[in-house]
Amino acid sequence: MTTTTQGKGTRATRAGQLIAGAKKHFTNGTQVLTFAGALANVTVDQATAELQELIDNRAAAVAARATARDKVKSEQAAMPTLVAFMNAFEALVRLMFGNDTTALADFGLTPPKQRGPKTTADKAIAVAKARATRKARGTTGPKAKRAIHGNVTAAIVVTPVTTAPAQAPTAPAPAEAPAPSPGGAAAAPQKA
Repeated sequence: MTTTTQGKGTRATRAGQLIAGAKKHFTNGTQVLTFAGALANVTVDQATAELQELIDNRAAAVAARATARDKVKSEQAAMPTLVAFMNAFEALVRLMFGNDTTALADFGLTPPKQRGPKTTADKAIAVAKARATRKARGTTGPKAKRAIHGNVTAAIVVTPVTTAPAQAPTAPAPAEAPAPSPGGAAAAPQKA
């Protein structure tokens, strides 16, 4: 008996092999098989039926998974159209029944929240925010846009990069050479 972990597909394959072996070696289907341990004694036909159920369950699960995968794909393909229809239907219901809370409740909808009146301070804050936004974004109204014309004059200014000329390192001043001796031979330099 193997102790390794096996996948469901492998178990179904193994069950099929066990059935094939049982049919080959236990030709009498009514023969009683005695199991060791707590398992009941069963006939060969009962044993093969149990193994066949394992195979059938695996096949059904694989088929259901494939069907589910196809259903999910078809749902995903149809979803945008159906959601658009649902949103349009909800808009129609809201348009037809307005603020009739009982009618909207029958459709599972709530009336839109009514806004309260704005105070003068709220209005002033909203105006200030709008002006600040327009200024930050540089947006203008139609009259200001008409004043803007497309003739743009540009001048390119090139500033040359100037660096100080590199100065050559100054060489030390040459030491004075000794005056030639009267005989035409140069005198040997003196060691310091």
